[in-house]
Amino acid sequence: MDFEQLTRNIKGDVMTDSLHQMIYATDASAYREMPLAVVYPRDASDVKACIGFARENGITLIPRAAGTSLAGQVVGNGVVVDVSRYMNRVLEINEEEHWVRVEPGVVLDELNMRVKSLGLFFGPETSTSNRCCLGGMVGNNSCGSHSLVYGSTRDHLLEAKVILSNGEEVVLKGLEKKEVLDKMTCDSLEGKIYKCAVEMLEKNGEEIVQHFPDPALRRRNSGYAIDQLLYSNYFDATREDKFNLCKLLAGSEGTLAFVTELKLNLVPLPPKEKAVICVHCRTLEEAFEGNLVALRHHPVAIELMDQNILELSKGNIAQNKNRFFIQGDPAAILIVELALDSREEVDRVADRIEADMRMHCYGYHFPRIYGSDINRVWSLRKAGLGLLSGMPGNAKPVSVIEDTAVAPERLPAYMKDFGKMLERLGLTCVYHAHIGTGELHLRPVLNLKEEKDRVLFRRVAEETAKLVKKHCGSLSGEHGDGRLRGEFIPLLFGEKVYGLMQETKVCWDPEGVFNARKIVNTPPMDTSLRYEVGDSNVTCHTYFDFSKEKGWLCAIEQCNGSGDCRKSYAFGGTMCPSFRATREESHTTRARANTLRELLARPRTKKIYDQREILEVLDTCVSCKACKSECPSNVDIARFKAEFLQQHYDVCGMPMKAYLIARLTEIQRLGSIFPWLYNAVVRNRVTGGILKRILHFAPERAIPTLYKTTLKHWLGRYRWKNKGTTVGKVFLFADEFTNYMDVEIGIKMIKLLDRLGYEVCIPKHVESGRTAISKGMLKVAKKVARKNVLLLKDAVSERIPLVGIEPSCILSFRDEYPDLVGDDLKEEAVKLGKNCLLYDEFFTREMRAGRIRAEQFTRQPLKIILHGHCHQKSLASVEPSREMLSLPVNYSVEVIPSGCCGMAGAFGYEKKHYELSMKIGEQVLFPAVRDAGENVCISASGTSCRQQIKDGTGKQALHPIEVLYEALQV
Repeated sequence: MDFEQLTRNIKGDVMTDSLHQMIYATDASAYREMPLAVVYPRDASDVKACIGFARENGITLIPRAAGTSLAGQVVGNGVVVDVSRYMNRVLEINEEEHWVRVEPGVVLDELNMRVKSLGLFFGPETSTSNRCCLGGMVGNNSCGSHSLVYGSTRDHLLEAKVILSNGEEVVLKGLEKKEVLDKMTCDSLEGKIYKCAVEMLEKNGEEIVQHFPDPALRRRNSGYAIDQLLYSNYFDATREDKFNLCKLLAGSEGTLAFVTELKLNLVPLPPKEKAVICVHCRTLEEAFEGNLVALRHHPVAIELMDQNILELSKGNIAQNKNRFFIQGDPAAILIVELALDSREEVDRVADRIEADMRMHCYGYHFPRIYGSDINRVWSLRKAGLGLLSGMPGNAKPVSVIEDTAVAPERLPAYMKDFGKMLERLGLTCVYHAHIGTGELHLRPVLNLKEEKDRVLFRRVAEETAKLVKKHCGSLSGEHGDGRLRGEFIPLLFGEKVYGLMQETKVCWDPEGVFNARKIVNTPPMDTSLRYEVGDSNVTCHTYFDFSKEKGWLCAIEQCNGSGDCRKSYAFGGTMCPSFRATREESHTTRARANTLRELLARPRTKKIYDQREILEVLDTCVSCKACKSECPSNVDIARFKAEFLQQHYDVCGMPMKAYLIARLTEIQRLGSIFPWLYNAVVRNRVTGGILKRILHFAPERAIPTLYKTTLKHWLGRYRWKNKGTTVGKVFLFADEFTNYMDVEIGIKMIKLLDRLGYEVCIPKHVESGRTAISKGMLKVAKKVARKNVLLLKDAVSERIPLVGIEPSCILSFRDEYPDLVGDDLKEEAVKLGKNCLLYDEFFTREMRAGRIRAEQFTRQPLKIILHGHCHQKSLASVEPSREMLSLPVNYSVEVIPSGCCGMAGAFGYEKKHYELSMKIGEQVLFPAVRDAGENVCISASGTSCRQQIKDGTGKQALHPIEVLYEALQV
């Protein structure tokens, strides 16, 4: 197939390499199939060229945006056409008429940020709203948590510009009867489509209504929504709605036409006064019945989280912080949201809901959440899908029947029948999501690597379809059919109506150009699964201990593809810096996990660890650790990268540049004998340039220099101010950066603590091993970690903690060490790690104990903007730094909502990464620093961060310790 011809004919990109095929072989579903190629079109003309190419070559196009589909909609052996990279413009906003015109790759939350100032937003919002694209929402007819009020995407789709399978460009919109009749007379594919639809509905209208779910069920997305066209003034003159093929387009999963523009209805923002009641239920049955009680009070949303999700949230760094409202061990929590014009109204309704629940003996705890804490509750709920994938081992809550919907009043009976089926099959299940509209995401726990569970996978799907039919529901409420549910559409609708759906597909797309074998004519639902029977764990010895995850491959497989790593920098957080800068799928956490999973489970080389695709996809991982905390599934790509690199070195040898960077501490130790000579060499244009070429460093970067002495040596000569009158003792960790380069910060830390009455000493220890870990030299890092644990385990305690200045170094004790030292020292490493504190954690602890007080510091005013280190954000928190810097009474501290600075240790120094490094910094950090006034203090805890700020803005950033030292008055 001549993809070079397609490359010549479009302005966008055509990717035919094996890496892109692998990372686009899956979505967030259980399916996997290699595409022929991936295309990133720039505009409608590119899409048209792709359609022509597909027709000429007899292949199918698979439209894709964020790729978060749960039913295999964007998996297939055709050409994936990803609109998210380029076709993502907001084209027009009409404030007066409340509509917007967009390209299909626009992200929902980005649109809502644009129109918020106008008091408007797009009503349907999904749990993936910070990365899902509007084209995908139309394809799936997405609903979201507030569908009680705003319905589905179909309800808000006004017009769509599409390209048909023969290349015709048409606009689908509401038409009066005469306009429809005129269309039917046109000698074109468009005319044929109108004629086919009208004649089909005229002949089969009654049968269609009879076999479709009750129109009162708002969440339904099974098959093609041909019935929706009957509810127009073409067939019923008393209706206001015009005949609009957009009703059919919504939910068609890209199988009928290719969308290039959308015109969407906007609605006024909800009332500002909100509250969430989190009803703690003793049993699931209580929650099913309590839902009906809550519905009587007209909330704007009711969602459910069951015990499984709540339990898994304890092990997720980010979501554990959002459990603040949970009391006891509920079987489920109903999240009931109210939105009214005043706090008094909200509380009155909340009082009535609580009284009604108590009267029926539903629930035992009813916390009310207001203000910004509401977002924390919804964040926990939205993380549900990802948290489920974090379940250790091969058995996972599987997406197979998770989208069924029935009328809410039928839900308790449906759930009773469903529970009996699970009991008969010996299965457990996870329950969560949109209970208020009768749709619960039901995920039975299955191991799809075992034949017996694959049999159950099919059996559960088939038996559930029969239950859904019994209760007049829909197989899909919003996630669509894809290749998962299409097989059971005839069972739900009957063969005749299913035949009408097949006719619809043939009429629109006679040659199968668009997303073939989805919705209709699908392959068996248990074929092309992501895992094959017998897929087992990687059998090699690993340097990190992955036993908690049941093995390295199981740890990688925790990535379910839900795409949390695709969110924009505009929404805060840190994951994933390289994607946020480039918007390239290959730079996502998901792509890295997909590639590792694919090539470790199905290696294409004998050595396994020499596969270039893995090295390529890991190369742009900055090891920021954000995925460990922000990915709901706890996918720690930084750890996987280090593990793979060591395995790679074992079979292929180590590059000189990696060796030198990883051995930085040894080089600096030698250099510290004659620091003036070392500095002269690295500063000299000739010798420094040679070193940069050897290290592959960017010429724009300056190699860090050494201080005139080491911190350890300086401390040996320091004269104490408060010797003998201490309020406490502190062990200071003289990490490799503070001991050799940032010595002045270490000196100020010691002087600060001394003046505050603390005895400071540096215990016997070695470097942290951070540079070795970052370059994958885990053999070296393991020796370092073991040595530090053995040296410090009997000295460090809660009373006398080990306090670190450089976040990435001290946090190694808590993060990597326990899984690196070996079984014989694991328990000691865990215990030690609990008493290894960041500088700010120590200061805030002492502040709360009253041993460090505001009156010891200046009363002069100062505004500070603070950038937190990636590892600090991911593994601890920036909040203690903010609190510490706020100790002087007139200091105000603003945390910059930046992610990674872009330097990330050696990453930003390297020539091949320099441009990306600076691009990451330019997103939020650099502009915030540049915009800061001359009298504003810039603070950053990481040595890399401070260097990046200097290189990117020319401004000097101070470590928080330096800021507090300068404020000292005692």
